[in-house]
Amino acid sequence: MKISKLTLAIATVLGAGATSGAFAMDLYVDTKTKQIYAEPGRGRELMGSFERVQDAPAKTADKSDKTEIKAIRDELALKTNEIKALQEHAEEATGPESVHVKLNDGIHFATKNGDFTAGINGRLQVDSQTNVNNQVADATGANTTNELGDGMSIRRARLGIEGTFFKNTDYKFEYDFTRGNGSTGAGVTDAFIRYNFSKPFSIKFGAFKEPFSLEEATSNRYITFIQRHQAVDTFVDDINTYKMGIGANYAAERWQVATSLQTEPVGANGASNSATGSNGNANRNNGSGDTNWEVNARVSGTPWMESKTKFLHVGTSGSYISVNNNYLANGSGLGSGGISFAHGLNNNVDRTAILNTGNLTNGVKGAAGSHEANHLTRYGAESALVYGPFSAQGEYIQTDISGTGYNDESLSGYYGYMTYFLTGESRAYKAKTGAWDRLKPNRNFDMKGGWGAWEIATGYDSINLNDGVIKGGRASTAKLGINWYPNSHVRLMANYIHALDINTAGVANARSAAFNNADLDIIETRVQLDW
Repeated sequence: MKISKLTLAIATVLGAGATSGAFAMDLYVDTKTKQIYAEPGRGRELMGSFERVQDAPAKTADKSDKTEIKAIRDELALKTNEIKALQEHAEEATGPESVHVKLNDGIHFATKNGDFTAGINGRLQVDSQTNVNNQVADATGANTTNELGDGMSIRRARLGIEGTFFKNTDYKFEYDFTRGNGSTGAGVTDAFIRYNFSKPFSIKFGAFKEPFSLEEATSNRYITFIQRHQAVDTFVDDINTYKMGIGANYAAERWQVATSLQTEPVGANGASNSATGSNGNANRNNGSGDTNWEVNARVSGTPWMESKTKFLHVGTSGSYISVNNNYLANGSGLGSGGISFAHGLNNNVDRTAILNTGNLTNGVKGAAGSHEANHLTRYGAESALVYGPFSAQGEYIQTDISGTGYNDESLSGYYGYMTYFLTGESRAYKAKTGAWDRLKPNRNFDMKGGWGAWEIATGYDSINLNDGVIKGGRASTAKLGINWYPNSHVRLMANYIHALDINTAGVANARSAAFNNADLDIIETRVQLDW
């Protein structure tokens, strides 16, 4: 009878030690009683030598059975090892050591399976401003106290956290302790959740930047000059670019498109010089009116890209903004809302509004001579070239105002500048966002001959807030800059700003009008740390 595989396996694994103890014995039979004994005695005859059957090797198993037994034993050993390995992984996943901490480029935490990550980010920018030439007069020509002030300030002090959960979803929350003049929620910058349907396509919800302009898309940690250029500041940044809404992004290898439907920023937003819905709050209340809403889109790419250090970037942006105009109950004037454009002269500590349109919604609703800005339409064009250590960048932005008393007046501005790295680096570019990224010096600064990265820059900046019935003034400046990067997370900056033309004749705001033909020269510095 052939022994079954299961029987052979059990006999082999559990009884392997028993087979080695097999032995033979002599048996005797009583000639009268026919009983069998294991010892000799009177009347007993030797029957012969016999081997115990249960201890003998399985002689009935043929060669093939022995091969199968060996295979089963090997398989059992393999399964045993796999079970032990799974037990060890389970213990690791539930233990405190299952979280990885990385400190090589910031502070990052991650589970071993990669489902959850978190990173702590932050930045600190300490600025100063010295006004070398400060000649300002009022409309009568007499000296006034409208001069710009020297001083220092904490320009930005942000702390945030960002990461992923279950790999396809990521988040970011960041708070700036210098924003909003203490208004509830106004310090919130980014606060969103994003789901990545695929590597190129994602949708996010919450508060985030408007997708508009190359310089605005670039983090203030990586811009070339201390202050963004006048058109970007006035038409994008000053009306608080961090707004609540929903956004969609598609980023390929060499181009990206971003769109958004957004409303107002988090918290009261009257802290900036140019304020949309200046009496708005984190939540609506009686007298606040409806929220503003806007649609934005930006497309950018690199039509020519020889390498990461030789390429051409181009892009365009568009935006439609519906303005909230909430009048007083008796109709005698604007209770909240409207929009104004007001800005300084590339100055970052004394931020006096040298140019100022005033609120573009004014007067009694429907009365003769009153104005109501119902919506804005913004257009932008951008370009940048990187060729080794040399780079050049320029943008044009136009904002058209439509509504009662307006005939699509156009306010506009543009800038252009060039940079050169004396130490041979090239500007870092991130195709996913179509913007500049963190620069890493070829060699960090040290006491053994490392100089870090040194960059020089020069540019021209112009803005015009005069058109039709709008009189906000115009200005142009020339600027020089030098940036030192001791390492990738520290930067020291110095800018020289010279006013080429300031024309505020006809501006209704008396303080702004006093800067007409002012002769200004400003030196700005920044010490920056970010991670």
